[in-house]
Amino acid sequence: MATIPHVHTYDAQGRMTCCSLEEKIQVKTSPPPPQAHEEGDGHDHDHEDGEVRSPWREYLPVIISLALLLGGIVLEYWLKASWFEGWVRLIWYLAAYLPVSLPVLKEAARAIGKGEVFTEFLLMSIATVGAFVIGEYPEGVAVMLFYAVGELFQTSAVRRAKGNIKALLDQRPDEVTLFENNQTRTVKAENVGIGSILQLKPGEKLALDGELLSENASFNTAALTGESTPDSKIKGDTVLAGMINLNSVAQLRVTTAYTDSKLSKILELVQNATAQKAPTELFIRKFAKIYTPIVVLLAVLIVLIPFILFKTPWIHHASFVDYHFEDWLYRALIFLVISCPCALVISIPLGYFGGIGAASRNGILVKGSNFLDIMAVVKNVVMDKTGTMTEGVFKVQEVKINPGFDEKATLAWVNALENNSTHPVATAIHQYVGAVDNSVKFTEIEEIAGHGLRAKLNGKDVLVGNFKLMEKFNIAFPAELADIPFTIIAIAENGQFVGYITIADQIKDDALATVQRLEKLGVQITMLSGDKTAVVKLVAEKLGIKNAFGDLLPEDKVNKVKELKARGESVAFVGDGVNDAPVVALSDAGIAMGGLGSDATVETADIVIQDDRPSKIPMAISIGQATKRIVWQNITLAFGVKIIVLVLGAGGLATMWEAVFADVGVALLAILNAVRVQKMPF
Repeated sequence: MATIPHVHTYDAQGRMTCCSLEEKIQVKTSPPPPQAHEEGDGHDHDHEDGEVRSPWREYLPVIISLALLLGGIVLEYWLKASWFEGWVRLIWYLAAYLPVSLPVLKEAARAIGKGEVFTEFLLMSIATVGAFVIGEYPEGVAVMLFYAVGELFQTSAVRRAKGNIKALLDQRPDEVTLFENNQTRTVKAENVGIGSILQLKPGEKLALDGELLSENASFNTAALTGESTPDSKIKGDTVLAGMINLNSVAQLRVTTAYTDSKLSKILELVQNATAQKAPTELFIRKFAKIYTPIVVLLAVLIVLIPFILFKTPWIHHASFVDYHFEDWLYRALIFLVISCPCALVISIPLGYFGGIGAASRNGILVKGSNFLDIMAVVKNVVMDKTGTMTEGVFKVQEVKINPGFDEKATLAWVNALENNSTHPVATAIHQYVGAVDNSVKFTEIEEIAGHGLRAKLNGKDVLVGNFKLMEKFNIAFPAELADIPFTIIAIAENGQFVGYITIADQIKDDALATVQRLEKLGVQITMLSGDKTAVVKLVAEKLGIKNAFGDLLPEDKVNKVKELKARGESVAFVGDGVNDAPVVALSDAGIAMGGLGSDATVETADIVIQDDRPSKIPMAISIGQATKRIVWQNITLAFGVKIIVLVLGAGGLATMWEAVFADVGVALLAILNAVRVQKMPF
């Protein structure tokens, strides 16, 4: 068998077109030019990119071969026609053989020319030509016919596996409506510049990322998040390529170039997903490369060893008196047919790709099949609090400014300083205070990881952050404030504690169900946060999480994960993928929440959950487990059946018909089993 499995379709002339399974299932970020393929170019001819062709052309060689084979069997075994023998019988079965065998024979010759001798094409060719040599015409036709049927089923299965991920493709229209000088005109999307105004009608898909200019609009985001619930946006919100406008005409300002949109990054991620192989997949590919030459050698020995023994004088009249060369050649041919490891090298990568497709359909982007394997056996899920189990949308609850300080002026400069941060806390302060006062000028602005912000204002040192920041700069504050179960933003000016702002976050609706499902899966949950311990403990108590730690710096989170990994257990970390980069790198699988809101997250995480819902974490584990289960079912089925029939074939107890089932039949069952993950509820 060749190192990389092949998938074949047939062109209008019945010629097999060949490409690797990886090329076949590889998704493309843009459709190819609308031109017909040249005949015999060796590329994928499944014509899914807009070229319509009749399925009859694809199935015609199989239909002709099947009709002639069945007709020959009826004439030979049922009607027992006296004229159906000799040259007539040979020509009849040869006519049935050629439509399905010529593509295989050509591919065998082409592969040998490239130095790939031991392929399934050579195995099928040797076995079927040998069957004709010894007069077993129906068996020879049947091997090629069912092999061709298997290839058609395989092609159909690949197309189905591509279906879920293809929902992410071509979401962006090629043309958009540009709004200029109170007039609209249609232009190519790739030519639209940043800052241009687009007009989107109800039912239209957005081609580029942008900022909503209309007062409000509702969008279908199913292609991006897997969720069918409409997403309502208000003026100033970000809208992304691939979203569908639902209700009224909307206008937006383009913020990202066509090739740099979030959808482009997502498509690139999915396109490269098959490059990251699972250990099982890599093993099978190496196994096939060694296995195939061995079975070819064994098939030769099945013929030669009895022949040599029969010719040996001292054993000439012993147990090999009834030796017939044709019988042992037939056994060797059966052995060859059975030996083809198609079921393994086709169904296993297809199974993993099906898992990636099922995850994509549910709004989970997996960067490679190796991460499906990791999620299948993960024992610990370590998660950040803010933005993972909580909404990450903070609202100011209370403002306490000490006497002697101007509350309005203090909030103005706090708001201006927080404008230098992207933390959700900064957004809450902006919403509470209002527009930033640009007259406030800072110098020496410094963001201290895990603490907050420090700067100079009119020659004074100012601090805005948590109590660790106050302690770092020896700012005295009331000890009882640490017991408040809310996020507190402490403020200091010129060495004095000015006051604080309390901010509350909201637990996500599906957070509790997520914890419960993870516990049912036998996964231990740990929540780590840089937020104050009182807040973290409160959230953990509401969710039933036993292991929760607050007041952690990034290095503290790394140490906690190291403690878990020291036990030899796999760890998946869930966070934003940017601030927690050291932990993501240390964990076996880094899961990013809110991939659509962060370019860096899409680029750095191993798995991206697009809709911010923590319930997708146990779903990803379930998809990984289902995928791995199906892969091992296929391995067991293929090896089990092949070993049994190989032994029977070598012993003369199995015919070519059993060999056909052991090869093509098992491959078909494995393929159908591999695509089953697409239909599973998670």
